[in-house]
Amino acid sequence: MTRLEQQLSFCRELDKLKNILRQSLLMDASRRENSAEHSWHLATMAMLLTEYAVAPIDVTLVLKMLLVHDVVEIDAGDTFAYDKVNLETQHAREQQAADRLFGMLPSEQASELRALWDEFEERQSAESKYANALDRLQPLLQNFYSGGQSWKKHHVTHEQVMKRMEPVKIGMPKVWPVVLQLIDDASKAGFVLY
Repeated sequence: MTRLEQQLSFCRELDKLKNILRQSLLMDASRRENSAEHSWHLATMAMLLTEYAVAPIDVTLVLKMLLVHDVVEIDAGDTFAYDKVNLETQHAREQQAADRLFGMLPSEQASELRALWDEFEERQSAESKYANALDRLQPLLQNFYSGGQSWKKHHVTHEQVMKRMEPVKIGMPKVWPVVLQLIDDASKAGFVLY
């Protein structure tokens, strides 16, 4: 297979991300979001909210990370954040998916995209902390503004949401008070269980 054939094959495979439905509804509650839409939304938020990152960041690196962070869901599927059973196998499923999917590319591109995905997963760099914070903030906003529908459907508790939002506290500490207020308001409205 030529270099271009490998790249186009990967591009065709990426189209499958549009069919991976997440549990989060759009903010207007009209339908479930797909993983490709989620990645685009995060990338746009990353450009807009850089001033709230925990440290100075390379926004281009963050954008690249966010565009590839959920590619593994093509094979591994989307694991709902509060699904204890599937969370146990998520890491192994996603590692296997990363091997296959990024392995479709020419070697240097495979290495670059895999390194971006690994960096996001490891949450050690300022960029990955910021990217992970955004990855938690966006579904919080969706759940809140859709009336907590996916939270209610899955009987999510206040404690579970607080734990899930920890990366925001780490990667975007100036946004943390807003997150706390949203969670408090969601609890008062009955969107999450106490």
